Amino acid sequence: MRIDIISCVPKLLDSPFSHSILQRANDKALSEVHVHDLREYKVNKHGHIDDYAYGHGAGMVLMADPIFNCIEDLKKERDYQEVIYMTPDGEVFDQQIANHLSISCENIIILCGHYKGIDQRVRDEVITREISIGDFVLSGGELAAAVVADAIIRLIPGVLGDETSALTDSFQDGLLAPPVYTRPREWKGQEVPDILLSGHESKIDEWRLEQSMERTKERRPDLWEKYLDAHPEVKTKPKKKKK
Repeated sequence: MRIDIISCVPKLLDSPFSHSILQRANDKALSEVHVHDLREYKVNKHGHIDDYAYGHGAGMVLMADPIFNCIEDLKKERDYQEVIYMTPDGEVFDQQIANHLSISCENIIILCGHYKGIDQRVRDEVITREISIGDFVLSGGELAAAVVADAIIRLIPGVLGDETSALTDSFQDGLLAPPVYTRPREWKGQEVPDILLSGHESKIDEWRLEQSMERTKERRPDLWEKYLDAHPEVKTKPKKKKK
């Protein structure tokens, strides 16, 4: 997978893709992330890529031409399945969107908003999907773009050491992940639940499902309701946590 990120402050993205899982994905040639400086596409001698908004109001707006020209240049090299704009008024990003993008896309462009956003006309002309990472506003779309790229890339087969790991993440089955434990067996008077030491895989899976259901019900009742709607066969309440 190749992800091209367009930003007017590209140095903000130096670190996220230079470490850990994303760096390993790049080293294995499983993904490529390229960051493009929007200022290289300035359209006047002053180097401006933004201007005042029509109709007055505070804040600057990114101009249409620099964005359009950058995207058109990228499209000359390859076909893109999605041109995504990171914006607070986009659809809220979730695991299902990450799954879809990871499976269905080979090349993606992510445009980072800045200031008061971008000229609406370029949104109408070239953007195929608008995404938000939550109901809050950042200084720009760079951190949000890094979040989306990370969530997509880690799902590519071969990126994680254990390919089944991503399948047991929170949200993959509509539930939050169950609690996990490691050595030592006893820590500050607390012990690992006996069931996890039993070796009975089916019983361990049942316990984990119960814990996921209970945790989701307690912490994310909105997700719990969606889970019940999608799984009408779940008639009983999740069991209480076993200590």
